[in-house]
Amino acid sequence: MRGRPTIYEDSNIIKKAQEVFWQKGYSATSLSDLQKATGAGAGSFYNTFKGGKKEVFKKAIEERRLAFDAFKNELAKSDSPLELIKDFFRSIAETDANEHLKGCIIANTVVEMTYIDEDLEANAVQILKEVEQMFIATIKTEQVKGNIQSKIAPEVLGKYLITFWCGLNTLRRMYPDKKILTDQIEMQLAVIS
Repeated sequence: MRGRPTIYEDSNIIKKAQEVFWQKGYSATSLSDLQKATGAGAGSFYNTFKGGKKEVFKKAIEERRLAFDAFKNELAKSDSPLELIKDFFRSIAETDANEHLKGCIIANTVVEMTYIDEDLEANAVQILKEVEQMFIATIKTEQVKGNIQSKIAPEVLGKYLITFWCGLNTLRRMYPDKKILTDQIEMQLAVIS
């Protein structure tokens, strides 16, 4: 006879926990919050996630890395990867107020974990650096093709896009307005035109 399945077998468990972390942050999220969101009891939760809340958070962050990896694959297959990057930023203006308030879980983690948890901070920083490298590679290729007029080094432009991304995630909380965000996004994207 087979025992009770672990809650991790539920493919949505990490996504449910991620939503809580996204809204409350790591520090403010309690075991009770995670149990409520996932429907798991304390015993089942710790049986599945021996590392507790930190393990679940790491897995939630890893979900975002996988999303960025999927985007990187899209860029590699695209005939117009520069437009794909621009559309990635433009899509922010289209999201609803709740999404604006959440911001980016990776950028949020870098800010929240500074001086709190070096391991979680380093993991989030590494993900942003991987995204930066994705931007740099695309910019290099597009400059060679003549699709970007700017002669600014791709490494500088890649860091610029990360700076823009992190700033945009604050701005969208301040001004969750499509027109304001669209205007700001288009002005910033002019740098890679």
